[in-house]
Amino acid sequence: MSSYQVRPIGWVRSPLSSRADAPRQGDEGAPPADIVLDSEVAAAAKDLGPGDEVIVLTWLHQADRAVLAVHPRGDRARPETGVFATRSPDRPNPIGLHRVTIADSNGHILTVHGLEAIDGTPVLDLKPVLGSVEER
Repeated sequence: MSSYQVRPIGWVRSPLSSRADAPRQGDEGAPPADIVLDSEVAAAAKDLGPGDEVIVLTWLHQADRAVLAVHPRGDRARPETGVFATRSPDRPNPIGLHRVTIADSNGHILTVHGLEAIDGTPVLDLKPVLGSVEER
């Protein structure tokens, strides 16, 4: 099996300090949070600003990589489901996918809404949310 090295481009700064504090999804009550970019990549965010929607890819550093199936949303009344069919943070490669809206852009810090990642979560990449084909 091949391995690949991924390095963080920044970190999440959030009032959410533990997995228990975090909502299951960003649209379920996530507080505003900051994405603090490393200075060496900050210039890559120069064209992002308030109102822009981006996909944030994170490394869910507190995940259990051995988990292959879960009861969705922790509800034991629901059948156990393979993690690839869920948004569980526990999975073989715990990559988080978060659709957020930028509220403010200040140098190497992006303040965003809708990010349920906890404080200290490594950020792997940012990608714009694409509109319709006509808008690209």
